[in-house]
Amino acid sequence: MNIKFFKRIELGFVYLLLIIVSIFVLLPVLWIVLASLQEGNSLFSSTLIPKTLTIKHYVALFKETDFLLWYWNTFKIAIANMIISVVITTLTAYVFSRYNFRGKKATLISVLVLQMFPSFLAMTAIFILLSKLNLLDTSLGLILVYSAGQIPYNSWLVKGYFDGIPKTLDEAARVDGAGHLTIFLKIIMPLARPIIVLVAITNFMGPWFDFIFPTLILRSQSKKTLAMGIFDWVQKGANDNFTMFAAGAILVAIPITILFMILQKHIVKGLAAGAVKG
Repeated sequence: MNIKFFKRIELGFVYLLLIIVSIFVLLPVLWIVLASLQEGNSLFSSTLIPKTLTIKHYVALFKETDFLLWYWNTFKIAIANMIISVVITTLTAYVFSRYNFRGKKATLISVLVLQMFPSFLAMTAIFILLSKLNLLDTSLGLILVYSAGQIPYNSWLVKGYFDGIPKTLDEAARVDGAGHLTIFLKIIMPLARPIIVLVAITNFMGPWFDFIFPTLILRSQSKKTLAMGIFDWVQKGANDNFTMFAAGAILVAIPITILFMILQKHIVKGLAAGAVKG
């Protein structure tokens, strides 16, 4: 009886803690959503729920700024980086996980050492390299920087997951006549879906929120990303229009929120498996 009582107390404490954390997380989000829908330019309201709700700040955001252009530029860079990064990462991790070759250990150690250095240290070199290749002020140059920068960490992460998949499955498929590409696509990839989803969403989020590298590489008004565009907009005096800025913040958060809601199960599995396998 005492054990059951203490278990109920423990369970109640856990639920109480989760409720408190949820309140702290959701209240700022609710505040920004309501602020983006209220009249005027101030984020503050005399009532918890504004008396008058309007979507004019969202309409003004598209009419008075190039928000839609910034959104599209960022979206296509994020999607391209996600696809290229997943392809490069999975192929690299598969080679290191399933093949034995001369220099494998040294290469893995080199990759591990490379990921210890922040990418900001290479900014000057990246700028000069892209300048020599005539890729400055291009979306392709930015995509190449993002795709190359994710290889060290994500390759190690995915390799750890691939190492946890029994090699006997490969051998059984090989006996049945399957080639390396068939094994990779039909056996490894379906089993590695959680870690692939995790890599995909993290590589989508990187360009979506990044400000430093787009500022370094992009120059034209027509090439600006969301971070660059919103920063310039605020610099020009839009910091007085907080409700319109709140509307922009909500629109920026929508794709990431949708992705997390759809892929939540795979993301959790990928985080847990990638952390303990290998």
